[in-house]
Amino acid sequence: MKAAIVVFPGTNRERDMAIALRRVTGQAPRMIWHHETDLIGIDLVVLPGGFSYGDYLRCGAMAAHSPIMGAVRDFAAKGGHILGVCNGFQILTESNLLPGALLRNADLRFLSQDCHLRVEVENTPFTRRWKKGDIFRTPLAHGDGNYTADPATLELLEGEGRVAFRYADAKGNVQADDRASNPNGSVNSIAGVLSENKRICGMMPHPEDLVDPLMGGEDGLPLFEGLVEALVR
Repeated sequence: MKAAIVVFPGTNRERDMAIALRRVTGQAPRMIWHHETDLIGIDLVVLPGGFSYGDYLRCGAMAAHSPIMGAVRDFAAKGGHILGVCNGFQILTESNLLPGALLRNADLRFLSQDCHLRVEVENTPFTRRWKKGDIFRTPLAHGDGNYTADPATLELLEGEGRVAFRYADAKGNVQADDRASNPNGSVNSIAGVLSENKRICGMMPHPEDLVDPLMGGEDGLPLFEGLVEALVR
């Protein structure tokens, strides 16, 4: 499996993502600068976290119009697999590759803490290593991670099994109005969503931060292991 990580001005989590991908693939991912347009031979595109273009206008808004995103849209149209984490999720929504939007956190402050996620669907490349209802710990770090969507979109996401992860407490209980378990106030406690073909996933927390015991755990490793299984078979 050949992975590529897209790097924009202001991206700051590309090295963490590279460590995670190298851990599961055995090879270094290709780093693609924002003005490039060549994705030939790539199996997985990753949009990592950071503050692309300084978060001017809106988080991810300027990055969505960069040259590489035209190539990413074409890649998606051909059924390519894409993972967007934190700012990468914001870029995917701004690019209309995923529905909804990310607003300022409900408490209007930047959050940097661990959270727990509940797996909502298991038959996807991103969640195949888990069972529905599994709970895992992962860090989050963002100021604009409050997921929202209009009622019709929410009904579609819920009805089609396109909510990948929800914020929960350590026991898996979900309560949208509880800031202890849903720290940014996301509607329906949604932490990650999927495209219609379930080959694109966006999520705000950082699974790449927990892929080795030296990092404090391997809770995020199943996501990357599942991607390798799905793309190499």
